Amino acid sequence: MLTRRGFLVAGCVGTAVVATGAAVGDRLASEHGIDTHAAVRRALGHGPHLHEASFASAYRRTDVTWIAAVPHGVDPHGLPMALALHGRGGDAWASFNGLHVDAALDDYVRGGGTPFAVVSVDGGDHSYWHPRSDGTNALRMITDELLPRAAELGLRTDRIATIGWSMGGFGSLMMARESAQGRLTATKVVAAAASGAALWPSAGLTASGAFDSPADFARWGDLVDDPGIDGRVPLHVDAGDRDPFAPSIRRYRAAVRPTPAGGFVQGGHDGGTWQPLLPAQLAFLGTHLHRS
Repeated sequence: MLTRRGFLVAGCVGTAVVATGAAVGDRLASEHGIDTHAAVRRALGHGPHLHEASFASAYRRTDVTWIAAVPHGVDPHGLPMALALHGRGGDAWASFNGLHVDAALDDYVRGGGTPFAVVSVDGGDHSYWHPRSDGTNALRMITDELLPRAAELGLRTDRIATIGWSMGGFGSLMMARESAQGRLTATKVVAAAASGAALWPSAGLTASGAFDSPADFARWGDLVDDPGIDGRVPLHVDAGDRDPFAPSIRRYRAAVRPTPAGGFVQGGHDGGTWQPLLPAQLAFLGTHLHRS
């Protein structure tokens, strides 16, 4: 069953495509940023079921939307999950309406991959997924508020994978480090993937608002000099060769042992570069999620 939002968006696009053809579908895609192929699949009941809900987050001090993509026809009870972390300025829908992770998950499962769910959540425009001096804490929102709700849906949350893009790529690798160091008490990260991760070599070079102070960067942001993985979390780290974060990502990859899967492809810091990487990343996460 589609969520109300998913049904309305997908249904409208699907009706337009059926009634007036691909030209109107392309116009709708251009105006609304919707992949008409993915939307039609949703409207026809194909692909993963999207469960959308919201809650008042004490840690983010605002209402938060979260979405779980569960493979079509798969019982969510005991199903492992990958946490999808969006980039700066994104929200819970960015993984699906922007990168179409649900369509990639559908292709992975239909191709014989072992099923898992993908869960996304609103992290804020520039939270960088860690505690902030204003009292908000996107990380605690995930561990203390989101994961219990995913568990109520039936998903397995004691061990998860993470995947993210840009700010979310940083968040994915940061959560992997926190897990490797035993600092995530609510869950264990068993694999992490990142595309175009927002990594900086020093506090003075970070984006405005990403960290509160040099001390905040030293504790949470300095992954280039302190990956902190120590072989405990398998990684899949990708980037475009023209990505402005490419130099820092190269340093990060060189500092981690064993060397992360993935690597560099032609492209920049954008969805067009990242979306083709999803099949390999999802297969990587699925393999590790289903290992005992």
